[in-house]
Amino acid sequence: MALHPDGLAYPPRGMSREEAARYIGVGTTKFDQLVADRRMPRPKQIDGRVVWDRVALDACFAELPSEASVNRIDELLARAGQRK
Repeated sequence: MALHPDGLAYPPRGMSREEAARYIGVGTTKFDQLVADRRMPRPKQIDGRVVWDRVALDACFAELPSEASVNRIDELLARAGQRK
């Protein structure tokens, strides 16, 4: 079965390892580490092909910690509230 672009602007639901790594913004080596330590989901098997579910990637990505425990906007809003 040949895949043809359909002109729609949406990411595919199932992604290869390379596509999944690119989707979350890391290289394949880092992606493999994230899968191994369960910070990213394990792939699904479709016949002889392994694919990552975009929705599962989104859910796991949302659970990753932020760079800082408190983001700068929250910090500024908290300070502004203390001045009142």
